[in-house]
Parts: sequence; structure tokens; C-alpha cells
Amino acid sequence: MGVYEAGVNGTEGAATATTCSRSNTSMRCWCRWRWENHQQQQQQHNVLRQRLVSLVFSSGFTFFLGYLVLYGSIGMFYAWLMFSKPYLRSTNASVGLKSPGCQEDNEGSWSIGVFYGDSPFSLEPIEAMNEWRDEGAAWPIANPVVTCASLSDAGFPSNFVADPFLYVQGDTLFLFYETKSSITSQGDIGVAKSIDKGATWQQLGIALDEDWHLSYPYVFNYLGQIYMMPESSQTGELRLYRALNFPLQWTLDKVLIKNPLVDSFIINRAGEYWLFGSDHSGVGTRKNGQLEIWYSSSPLGPWKPHKKNPIYNVDKSVGARNGGRPFVYDGNLYRVGQDCGETYGRRVRIFKVEVLTKDDYKEVEVPLGFEESNKGPNAWNGARYHHLDVQQLSSGKWIAVMDGDRVPSGDPVHRFILGSASFAAVTVVVVVLGVLLGAVKCMIPLNWCAHFSGKRNNAFLGRERSNLFSSKVRRFCSRLNRVPLSVRGKIKPNTWAGKLVVAVIFAVGVALMCTGVKYFYGGNGAEEAYPLNGSYSQFTLLTMTYDARLWNLKMYVRHYSRCSSVKEIVVVWNKGIPPRSSDLDSTVPVWIRVEDQNSLNNRFKKDTMIKTRAVLELDDDIMMSCDDIERGFNVWRQHPDRIVGFYPRLVRGSPLKYRDEKYARRHESYNMILTGAAFIDRTLAFERYWSSEAKAGRELVDSYFNCEDVLLNYLYANASSSQTVEYVRPTWVIDTSKFTGVAISKNTNVHYKIRSNCLLKFSEIYGSIAGRKWEFNGRKDGWDL
Repeated sequence: MGVYEAGVNGTEGAATATTCSRSNTSMRCWCRWRWENHQQQQQQHNVLRQRLVSLVFSSGFTFFLGYLVLYGSIGMFYAWLMFSKPYLRSTNASVGLKSPGCQEDNEGSWSIGVFYGDSPFSLEPIEAMNEWRDEGAAWPIANPVVTCASLSDAGFPSNFVADPFLYVQGDTLFLFYETKSSITSQGDIGVAKSIDKGATWQQLGIALDEDWHLSYPYVFNYLGQIYMMPESSQTGELRLYRALNFPLQWTLDKVLIKNPLVDSFIINRAGEYWLFGSDHSGVGTRKNGQLEIWYSSSPLGPWKPHKKNPIYNVDKSVGARNGGRPFVYDGNLYRVGQDCGETYGRRVRIFKVEVLTKDDYKEVEVPLGFEESNKGPNAWNGARYHHLDVQQLSSGKWIAVMDGDRVPSGDPVHRFILGSASFAAVTVVVVVLGVLLGAVKCMIPLNWCAHFSGKRNNAFLGRERSNLFSSKVRRFCSRLNRVPLSVRGKIKPNTWAGKLVVAVIFAVGVALMCTGVKYFYGGNGAEEAYPLNGSYSQFTLLTMTYDARLWNLKMYVRHYSRCSSVKEIVVVWNKGIPPRSSDLDSTVPVWIRVEDQNSLNNRFKKDTMIKTRAVLELDDDIMMSCDDIERGFNVWRQHPDRIVGFYPRLVRGSPLKYRDEKYARRHESYNMILTGAAFIDRTLAFERYWSSEAKAGRELVDSYFNCEDVLLNYLYANASSSQTVEYVRPTWVIDTSKFTGVAISKNTNVHYKIRSNCLLKFSEIYGSIAGRKWEFNGRKDGWDL
């Protein structure tokens, strides 16, 4: 037993020695591997630093960075030129600077308008009814009548307002609608009140605010109680609220259906109550294309599903989803649906219900008779309108509220994608320019394409040689690096043709940069109207022309008819064969008034066809942005007793001499506004111009064939001792007569001499205006005696 133990112990000792030997060898191998690996990593880091340094100080990288800075500078200048609007502070054009309301929202910029008609199929916007208030020169009141600014200015920040429903109490209208809170980004139910047929609205506040999204506030009366059934699909049920203190206090009355129905309404028909709604939660349900019907003997339930449910499960463009309150006309029931085909809420569609029983349902689409705007994003509902509530008043007339949006759903995301793509394309253009100009010698450094470019051991080289992917990448890089040489050989940038190609590519880069800036900083592209005290209005555009300037007129009408506040265009045709209105591309009515006599006095002739209080007298060879026109209109609405325009003049000196705008700017003051581009009050201006006191002046205008605008300035100044003119500086102006060569006053010196004579004559008749002037910042500069 002792020998056995000794043998065992001896074996164990030998084994231990061998293990220690192997352990030491493994440790030495491991340490050696760690050291070699560390050395390889250090070599890789050194190579990477060398590559980075060589890249930063390479001519190609310097060229790339320099051109990006150049294009960026061009983009910044373009953004400053086109999208900076410092004048917004002084025109009451937007929500208060400290208000968080009216933020850009991916769901849209919805607002609400009012419509009237003799039937629900002959609705016209409120501006067509010529509703007006004297305050703020809002004549006529124009849609939209409720916007995010309306609610935000009342202390309830909102990104948009939509889904309007009316509740009529005698002559008082209550408007319930969805408002998306700018603070919580959640839909709440707002309410407003009107006592003047919907022309103006008093914002009462938030009628219903829950912890979940609310919209589609369907309000109705049942047995003397007022109920509201808003969409609350996030709770998984359809909830009914009852008014405790109408219209601001509500309480949950009951849960009607344990289904997440959206855009639901209840209608009493043939002794039964019918509930229409959409449930998008089911498997296989087509969103915005599903419709279900439920029925009951009471709007309070219980509700039973229709035998044919779902009534629809079709394409979203069919109009299955409800789009407002149903209505009865001539005994027929009509359902309002929304077409979501092109974008969410693209338009409303009307369906005549032919069969509505517990076992069957049939409807057929009928035309609404609503004329869509062609002004695009400049119109408040130019892109889509998805909700309509039309009701008959006690007078027999019909009133409707409709929401609208100027941009499609998801517009901010769409612009971000396009802007990013434009900027990415600019980098490609810079690389191409670098290749053509020789600054970029290779597309990819060849040593970047190797698996490893440091010191290699045999095992590492073996693995690299066996790596087919690395070999293929190196071949691809080699071929790609031959491209610059091939391109320069074909285009030859040193030749005139090559220089032209380089110039064109550079211009493409500028266009792409400006496009990217436009998408990022230009907003939705709309040149919106500016509200005054929460109200919008419209004006008539009037121009005077003749046959030789038809080209100017066509371009003029096409451009200005798409401005938001232009209601109609009146063309005073003084000479030649007039065009037909159909020859002009216009989104608004165009009236061509043919005159018997070629007289400049025709510009201010009284015209019963003009319905608006404001008239913009604008020569047909003047082109400026719609935004400038809208700003000028907003300023005129604040001072409707003045001539508000874009071309200032300063009349002074002895003897009086007519001078250009530069003279007025050098003296930093003005006392005359040319009516070739000016807003006036049609009643005030036309009556003054055609008064008996102005007869002598009109005769001088005919004899000189000039100075009709100068005469109107004298008539205004003669009628008031206060300021009678107001200047608005345009962003840019283009004189198209310089391209056509048909300017009325071709000889400037002769033109100015005639006008100087007019100043002397008019001063003798009406008194001089040289004694008054106003600074360009709007402050009166005293009297020069």
C-alpha cells in the first residue's frame, strides 16, 4: 500500500511539473499574441491618423469644403432674400410673438369657413354674400372665419381647428370643433359663438378636455337635453356627454357602444334611430374605407348592429368614412362622406340614401355643387376639405360650416425629405465639379479599400489572400478611380464647351441648394392673407390696358388671380379689340369693361360691378409677389381713408418739379403715392375723382394724357389735413414693359416734364401738397412752410 501510494504520488508530481511547463508556454504564447495584436492595433491607429491628416490637408478635401461653404452662403442669401419677413411685427399678420399657437403640424393647418345658399347644393362662401362690418375695413368678411390664431389669441394655443359642427339657438350660432392643443398635442373640443350670421365669432373656450384625443363633436338635442358624441376611439368605446351648463360644461352620460368608432353620428329616420360610424380596429379592415350602421329605438341605446355590417370595407377614396352631419332635403336623406384617396381628407362627397332598413342599405353619390379653389396653397382650403355640417335656418336659407387646409397631410415630413435629398444632391454636384476641375484625382483612396494596410504576419496574409470580398472591393475601387480621368478626357474642361458644362453643373448646384433651403425654411409655400383683428377680407384688382399689351395682361391675370385676397379682376379696355375672358388663365372672375373713349380718367370711373370696398389699382406691367400685395392690403385695412401703395414720390421745390423715387429716398420722406400700384376705397376715391370740383383736373388729364394718379393725390390732400398716403415697401418688383417695349411713357424726360406741368396746374386749382411730407417709417415730418 505504501509502494502504491508512492507510485501515485510520483505520478502526480510528474503531472504537476508537466502542467506547469505547458501553462508557462501558453502564458508566453498568450502574451506574445497580445503584444503582436497591440502592435497591429497601434499600426492601424497610426495609419488611420495619417489617412485623416492627408485627407484634411488634401486639395480634394479643401475643394470639397470650400464649395460646400460657397453653396451654403448662396443658400443663406437666398433664405434671407425670400423668407425673412421683419415686417410681420407691424402688420398684425400672425399670432402674437409670445404665443405658442399655430405651430407647424404634420396633420395640417386646418381652419373653418362659413357658407350660405338657398339649398345645401348651392352653397357659396361668406364673401359672396357681401357680409361686412365697418370696423377695420373688413368688407366683405371672407373665409376662413375661425383659425388656429382665433383660438390662440383668445388664450387657448392651437395648431389647427377642424371637424366643425353647428348648434343653432334662434339667431345665435354655436360652433363646436376639434382644436389640437399646441401644448399637449392632443385634440380637444373648442366652442365659439356668433350673433351676426357667422361673420364674426367669439371664442368661448374649451368645452371638453379629456386625457385622450377628442374630435368630431357631433352635437344634437333629444327631449330638451343637449348631447355631444365626440370621437374618443382611444378609449375603445363611443361615449355620450350631456350638457350641464351649455356650452362649456359637460358630463359623461353613458357609453353607447364598446367599440372604438370614429366620426360617428346619430340620425332619426322612419321611427328608428340610426348610428353611423367606422371601426378601424378589426383584422382586415381598410382604414378610412370602412362603415358600420347600428340602430335603436332611442339615441341613448341599446344599439344593435346592422345585418350587413360592415356596410363598406373598400378603398379609402370611396367616401365610406363620415365627413359631417347628415341632412334632409326635399324629404331625402343625404350622408356626407370623405374621400381620402389622394391624401387624408381630400374632399367631401355627398350620398343620397335610397334604402335604410334593418336588413338593407343603399346609397348613391350626388354632386355637391361646391366649386373647389384653384389658388393652390394660397387658398385656405386649396389642398383639401373633409368635413361639412349644413343646416336650414328658420328663414329658410341654408348655412354650412366646412373645414379646409392649404396643404396635404404630412407636408412637413414631405418637405424635410425633399430638402434633405436636395442637400445630398448638392454634395454630389460638388464632387462632380471637383472631378472636372482636377481637384479630385480619385474617388476613393485605394489603400482605403484593403482589408488591412499595416505590417502583416504570414497567417494574416494568408487570411487576406483568401478573402475574395476584399479583392473584389479593391478591383471596384480601382475601376471607380479611373472615372475622373475618363470624365475629364471626354468633357475637356479647358475648352469653351467644357467650361459651359462646368457652368451648367454649378448652376444646377445653386438651384438644388435654393430648392433645399426653400423646403427647409420656406414653409408650405403659401402666400397667405394677413388677418386684421382676426378677420379676413377681399379686394378687386383693377387694371387699364389696350390691345398692344395683351401679353402683359395674360401674365398679369395668371399671376395675380392666384393671390389669396383677390376676389375678382376688372380690366378697363381703352383701345383695340378686347380679348374674351376665357382667353385669360384666371382662378377668379375677370370682367372686361370696354370704354368708348381712350382716356386715363377711365381708371377711376364708378362701376357698379365692383362689390368690394377695397380696389387695388395696379398697372398691367407691374409684377410683384402675392405676399407684398397681401401686406399692402393689410395696411390699407388699417387706414382705409388713405391711398396705400408701393411707389412713393416727394413733391417739393420752387418751382415744383416731378422727380423719381430716388429723390424721395434721399430726403427720407414722401407726400404722394402713385396709383399705378395702390389700394383705395372705391366709394371715397371714385366719388372724389368724379366730383364737380375735380372736373378741371380731369380735363387736364385728357389734354396731357397723363397725371390721373397725381390728380387723385391732390384730391385726397385737398379733402383732409391729416395723412392721406401710406407707403408699403415691396420685396421685389419687375417692370414687364421693358421686355415688350410697349411702355406708355417711353421718353422719361418728356414724361417728367409733363408731370411737372401737372403739379403746377393742380397746385393752382387745389392748393399745393409740397407743404406736407411723411417719413418712410410712417412718422409725420412736419410742415415745410
